[in-house]
Amino acid sequence: MAVSRQAKEESLKKATDVFDNSLSTVFVNFTGVGGNEIKDLRRDLNEKGVQYSVFKKTLIKIAASNSKVDGDMPNLENGEIALAYSTEEQTAPAASIKKWSKELGDKINIIGGVFEGEFKNKEEMIEIANIPSLEVLRGMFVNVINSPIQRMAIVLDQIAQTKA
Repeated sequence: MAVSRQAKEESLKKATDVFDNSLSTVFVNFTGVGGNEIKDLRRDLNEKGVQYSVFKKTLIKIAASNSKVDGDMPNLENGEIALAYSTEEQTAPAASIKKWSKELGDKINIIGGVFEGEFKNKEEMIEIANIPSLEVLRGMFVNVINSPIQRMAIVLDQIAQTKA
């Protein structure tokens, strides 16, 4: 069944909003993914503040060219393309899709994305997926600050025990 012009315009507007308003966007190639797998994927992504929408490739290309994103858009391979995007956490879309690509194998792949207003290729998006979340980074920072203080307390305790 043909999609009406109005539906295409609404879809184009939504895709353009994704490019303009998300902190990061991942281009996802999915082929042969079952209905239950997609349902589980969407549920997991929603829990992490990531939206997942399927668009026609031509609409993605038009929306990307209408957006404020810099650089060259990666080649959209054969197969279906979806956008995983977030307005809350920069690394969540890439990390979540990477996790699911390990779980589902060749059925789902990162083929590129948008990060900090620039198009990124597959390799760059996979590196971004390896960056820990902001909460984890804050915890690591606190440990770095706390470590010398903790070591000093242990040393002072040892000195006190030897003198006692």
